[in-house]
Amino acid sequence: MATTNADPIGAALQDYLTGAQEAVITVYSDQTEPDEIPVHYLFRTWAQMPEREQFALEQCRGIVLDVGSGAGSHALALQEKGVEVTSLEISEKACQVQQERGVKNVLCGDFFTLAPIPHDTLLLLMNGIGLAGSVDNVPHFLQTCKKWLNPAGQIILESSDILYLYEDEDGSVSLDLNANYYGEMTYVMEYKQERSEPFKWLFLDFDLLQQYAEEAGFSAELLLQEEDAHYIARLTVV
Repeated sequence: MATTNADPIGAALQDYLTGAQEAVITVYSDQTEPDEIPVHYLFRTWAQMPEREQFALEQCRGIVLDVGSGAGSHALALQEKGVEVTSLEISEKACQVQQERGVKNVLCGDFFTLAPIPHDTLLLLMNGIGLAGSVDNVPHFLQTCKKWLNPAGQIILESSDILYLYEDEDGSVSLDLNANYYGEMTYVMEYKQERSEPFKWLFLDFDLLQQYAEEAGFSAELLLQEEDAHYIARLTVV
């Protein structure tokens, strides 16, 4: 059962910052077995980041908005490189952690409901497009992104094609053609006694991203494709 006003991720970030070095967030999904996120991973430095994240950060230009910024690690990495960046995070506890860590510009609130302030780059790492929740909501998500962008701005995003989860041993794929898009997941996060409400999260293959982007007036460019199905893409307004 979800805890009222639960913020398990924010609570875990605060505990880690005050000394709980072994803190772990438990992740439940409707499609996979329960998993764990060691909280120290959310505090990674530039040197500890996967190469794809380093690559994505190097693509940023102008004034950056780090959407869904968590503990603020990407914002701090950009700050250290002299980039002007604002971190946007819905968790108040996470926002407090970012401020304590030294993130200069922290915007606390909901990406979809805050009054947009245009930026040159929207940064959406750790499968940031997951915020869309479902393929049906991708058009609304992209139109919201457009409101946060300057006319010549760009979106740098990370996602992955999770079709491999449905592969059989012989390499064939088993999908229910009457079900929702295979990249739509439902998650619950838990830390200690705090458990979140179930929330939808989207993993979007690049071909489908490109289709939706073009319909929304963006051009989509595949910048990096990794063997584990992760990719980095750039969207720019046409």
